[in-house]
Amino acid sequence: MSFSSTLAQISSDKNDQVIELPTGWAQGRAFFGGFSAALAAQFLRQQFSDDYHLRSLSLSFVAPAEPGEAQLSYRVLRQGKSVIQVAVELQQQGDVMLAGLASLGKARQSQVQVAGETPPDLKTVNDGPGLPEADIVPEFAKNFDYRITSGGMPFSGQPGRTFGGWVRFRDEQQPLSTAAILALVDAWPPAVLPHLDKPAPASSLTWTIEFPDLPLQDFSTHDWFQYEAFIEHAGDGYGHSRAGLWSDQGQLIAISRQTFTVFA
Repeated sequence: MSFSSTLAQISSDKNDQVIELPTGWAQGRAFFGGFSAALAAQFLRQQFSDDYHLRSLSLSFVAPAEPGEAQLSYRVLRQGKSVIQVAVELQQQGDVMLAGLASLGKARQSQVQVAGETPPDLKTVNDGPGLPEADIVPEFAKNFDYRITSGGMPFSGQPGRTFGGWVRFRDEQQPLSTAAILALVDAWPPAVLPHLDKPAPASSLTWTIEFPDLPLQDFSTHDWFQYEAFIEHAGDGYGHSRAGLWSDQGQLIAISRQTFTVFA
């Protein structure tokens, strides 16, 4: 089942929905976390008016999900004149797999206008390699194209603070959505993996991502997007990084911050 057809299972104006998580998106033994996050975001977007832009989403990956039935539910914590605060969960067999807090807000007139941060120099899609066709590459990653132009290849023993390049969906050609942005950002492995000289497990623990209000219909999931993560600190089996996702023309599309685990 494709990314877009999985999202299409979600109904509008309906809480406590049951959907099917597809095969072909494994991240080690678990379901790709970026896809779980994407489903939560799409679910929320379809429960509220389009006037309410999803401004921020904070997620905890509580337990590894797996293909099969899953339930999406939400609870409004507070609704003001412009902002709705919502809790969202994805459960399987009664257990929470993913929990999140979302802030949805209407646009307001403001004297404050600051342009989004511009991307670093990530060269071009022709200036870096993609991920190799190897067993070490997670199954879900085969749904994306990558070009690594910042930092080294995962497990190459090349330490540094930055990691990224270019990314797009390999086969999907749909209008860009907030759900697709989540998948594109989380498609990148934790930024510490180039530090390692042999494979080791690593995954996101918590994730906060914010979305400038842009006309996403101007973009396609098959467009190339620029991504770079910066390691702020790593040690004791955990790391902390910030990242950005930009269009090929340098428009800031998402601002990301993650805490991740690494078992090496």
